[in-house]
Amino acid sequence: MSDTSLTIDNILAPELTLCRVPASSKKRVLEFIADQIHRHDDSLSETQIFNNLVSRERLGSTGIGQGIAIPHCRLEGLDHVVGVLLTLEESIDFDAIDNQPVDLVFALVVPKEATSEHLELLSQLAEKFNERAFCDGLRQCDDAAALYKRMTTASE
Repeated sequence: MSDTSLTIDNILAPELTLCRVPASSKKRVLEFIADQIHRHDDSLSETQIFNNLVSRERLGSTGIGQGIAIPHCRLEGLDHVVGVLLTLEESIDFDAIDNQPVDLVFALVVPKEATSEHLELLSQLAEKFNERAFCDGLRQCDDAAALYKRMTTASE
């Protein structure tokens, strides 16, 4: 891996790590993610982010099972990768592959041309979220600071 490799640690901002977010549906979660990214960087279109996330979901759910979803999309005009981590107040239906409701969401928005980086990050996320103890630790966090710390300082 080169020094410019993208890692979860350098794409996730504390401001985009939120704990116990109220959500009633997959659509509301995707709207919330788009809104948070736009608030973090108002040069990015909330509508475009939302539409791209929804378009990706139409190809197949990003609910990977065990209560976890990794919604992601590419975005025209973006020059860096943006990550958003949420724990949900209550589990919601996300059309996950195991038909289980989702309460842990990591959204990834990448530049339109970033393909290998995009896949590498998805792989890193899937690997981390495959560890049940790690996921349980995220779910136990009571505030955003603890959630951010747990996500970015977990053992490699």
